[in-house]
Amino acid sequence: MKQIKVNESGERIDKFLSENLEYSRSQIEKMIENGSIVVNDKIIKSNYKIKIGDIITILKEYQESSDVVPEKMSLDILYEDQDILLINKPAGLVVHPGSGNKNNTLVNGLMYYSKQLSDMNGQERPGIVHRLDKDTSGIMLVAKTNEAHKVLSEDFKNHDVKREYIALLNGIFPHNRAKIDAPIGRDIKFRKKMCVISTNSKNAITHLQVIKRYKTNTLVSLRLETGRTHQIRVHMKYIGYPVFNDPVYGVQKLKEYGQFLHSKTIDFIHPITKEKMHFECPLPDYFQDYLNTLEEIAD
Repeated sequence: MKQIKVNESGERIDKFLSENLEYSRSQIEKMIENGSIVVNDKIIKSNYKIKIGDIITILKEYQESSDVVPEKMSLDILYEDQDILLINKPAGLVVHPGSGNKNNTLVNGLMYYSKQLSDMNGQERPGIVHRLDKDTSGIMLVAKTNEAHKVLSEDFKNHDVKREYIALLNGIFPHNRAKIDAPIGRDIKFRKKMCVISTNSKNAITHLQVIKRYKTNTLVSLRLETGRTHQIRVHMKYIGYPVFNDPVYGVQKLKEYGQFLHSKTIDFIHPITKEKMHFECPLPDYFQDYLNTLEEIAD
């Protein structure tokens, strides 16, 4: 069960939820029709106009006869036991199927690799506890059992899972360290994008530390206190130093790979054994090769 407190009014509920959840409008409509979505504990219709203070409850996640099929895929497995998997996700790989896209996602590859994956997020997202953007590379944690999934979800919610990202920024960031504390919400004009905004937003905090300055770029380490959608990319744009090559929040797209953003390390407590776990993976070749090019220019 999931609840959303409404902070705006006047929009149809099916449109509002399709813009704020990862479901299509038609999927939202089906959930409303079968009573899986209620407002203030009352059944409503898809044309219901939301009001400030409404409590929207998703009683049951959208499920359909899954046509997501296992696909043989080369997965870079960093660690595996009977409860969890850690994967080094390449840039360009979508994590799970979405509207109109049922193939060539990490989920398809996971389903082929393992018959044991948690199903707490439904048939479309087996094992998926958290996500990385399509063009963000690096470590992802996958749950193989529902017990592990439940504990890890709480740990993510309570910010007990620590992750470090490496990013190449446009421009020369002048400070060695920075704390970006700026709320993030959906862009009013471009609803598929996020932005720093004071209304209808959630608090978001990012810690930045400079690793190296190049002639026109800055390599930084980033740690998140919160986990908002596109948080790093939005915060970097907000401070005027967008992630290099970001096709959505950047100044221009120069390379084929997408944003130069990599999830390098993760620290967490194993959900079952309670052992302290630490993993890291190196930058992808294209990222490191470009840094080497910048070194040569600097020399």
